[in-house]
Amino acid sequence: MMRNHSAITIFIVLGLTNDPQLEIVVFVFLFITYILSVIGNLTIITLILVDSHLKTAMYFFLQNFAFLEISFTTACVPTYLYMISSRDNIITIKACFSQIFFIVLFGATEFFLLAVMSYDRYVAICKPLHYMTIMNSRVCRNLILCCWISALLIILPPLGLTLRLEFCDFVIEHFYCDASPILRNSCSDTWFIEQLVIVCAVLTFIMTFMCVVLSYMYIIRTILRLPSAQQRKKAFSTCSSHMIVVSITYGSCIFMYIKPSAKDEVSINKAVSLLTTSVAPALNPFIYTLRNKQVKQSCHDTFKRIAFLLKKC
Repeated sequence: MMRNHSAITIFIVLGLTNDPQLEIVVFVFLFITYILSVIGNLTIITLILVDSHLKTAMYFFLQNFAFLEISFTTACVPTYLYMISSRDNIITIKACFSQIFFIVLFGATEFFLLAVMSYDRYVAICKPLHYMTIMNSRVCRNLILCCWISALLIILPPLGLTLRLEFCDFVIEHFYCDASPILRNSCSDTWFIEQLVIVCAVLTFIMTFMCVVLSYMYIIRTILRLPSAQQRKKAFSTCSSHMIVVSITYGSCIFMYIKPSAKDEVSINKAVSLLTTSVAPALNPFIYTLRNKQVKQSCHDTFKRIAFLLKKC
């Protein structure tokens, strides 16, 4: 016999803390990191658009990565900032599922894009004479499209099944809508969905991580074979920024699933989620610009042009 659909139409998001004073600190911190993230990533997107020297595949992928970083942090941080400022922690089920969809879509696409960027670095260092031929504009566009399509194909099956669930509880022990607390709130049998989520997450992680590892194995082998220390240093500097971002992204993902105890699961998930949704998007533009001479030069030239135009006005 079929049960009636759940009467629950809203969720209550508990957030990071219930201490009003600590909430102010959290609000200021999230607001600053969000603004830094948007400004930093928009600067990278703009520089690559206006500077003719930054028209290679590497910067095309970096531009798309910056767009994903803005989208990813925007999918969750502004909503929580509004909840803190308005003292309204209620979110509708439709809005909650929309948030899950965009967070997972942008997050999964980032993993695939990081794998593509590692392949780009492999071609640049291991096959430098054929780089412009292999990584032409058509190939780059197709690779970006594949990242988005792969992410969609990964997330749609579990999300489609989750939309059909009935809910008995409405409390979300997080600062945004996440799959784990949503499934815990369901009074339907979620075993199959949980296994499907694990399979999709592991598949995304393993596929992209293997691509990154293989690319860097060949990159490191090629760098070590270079005759001079200067050449090795130059080759390593072209992929060092990407390696740092990869380490943060995959490291935080691994840390989230290596928990000391079930008791600490919620607090660790919140801490790691704060890193991936707020801190990392704010840091990544600085990681890429501070370690990249071309981007720094482009930034310097652009500001000089702006200053000259303002002076002229």
